[in-house]
This record gives sequence, structure tokens and C-alpha cells, in this order.
Amino acid sequence: MKKWLLALSLFSSAAWADIAVIVHPSNNDVLNKPTISRLFLNKAKTFPSGSPVTPLTLSEGNASTDEFNGKVLNKTSAQLTAFWAKLVFTGKGQPPKALASDSDAIAAVANDPSAIAYVDASAVDDSVRVVATF
Repeated sequence: MKKWLLALSLFSSAAWADIAVIVHPSNNDVLNKPTISRLFLNKAKTFPSGSPVTPLTLSEGNASTDEFNGKVLNKTSAQLTAFWAKLVFTGKGQPPKALASDSDAIAAVANDPSAIAYVDASAVDDSVRVVATF
């Protein structure tokens, strides 16, 4: 019984890794969960400072994507697919560009002052600034 509980606790901690929302180091905006959600759901087109925003996501099926969608956007993958399909169909928006890995997202944000992305918190380096962790 103890071994089963230990295995369950190890799995649980791995399944709920922290997600870091990152921006370019020059971006001084303070962002909270509702603002981040609005940026990633095409409901806001600029950072609070007024500078343009380019949200970037990780590819569907990535554990960090599932965590971010659930913890920050409060949506499942299916709900997001339907959400973006409606926006694309009506001409009101396009989904964020999806990147293959944490390192791709970090590199893209480090090279673009308008970018915002999320990655596994353990992958963050000093080339980007973390604005929130979930």
C-alpha cells in the first residue's frame, strides 16, 4: 500500500509541473492571470503598456500546453479547438503560432520583444523574463 501511495505521489507531482509565462527581458509589463488569458484568447491585442503582443503556444498534446490551457485559460483542448475554429471561420482571429518545444518558445521570446509564451518552469533561463507561474 505504501509503495502504491509513493508511486501515486511521484506521478502527481510530475503531472502538475509549474508553467512559467515568459516575455522578452525588455518587457516591464505586470501581468496577472486574467490579463494573460485575454492575451492568449485574442481578446486583447496589446500588453497593458500598449505595445503589440504576439502570443506563442506549444504544440497540442504537449504536457505544458494541457497544463496552461486548464490552469490559465480554463479550457480543454476540445474547447480551444472549437473556440479558434469559430474565430477563424468568422474572420475575427487566428490561433497563436504553435512551437514544438520549450527551447523553441524560449528562443522565440528572447528574440521578439512583442512575444509572450509559456513553458515548463524548469526550462526557463536568463534570456527571458518570467511574469507569472501557475
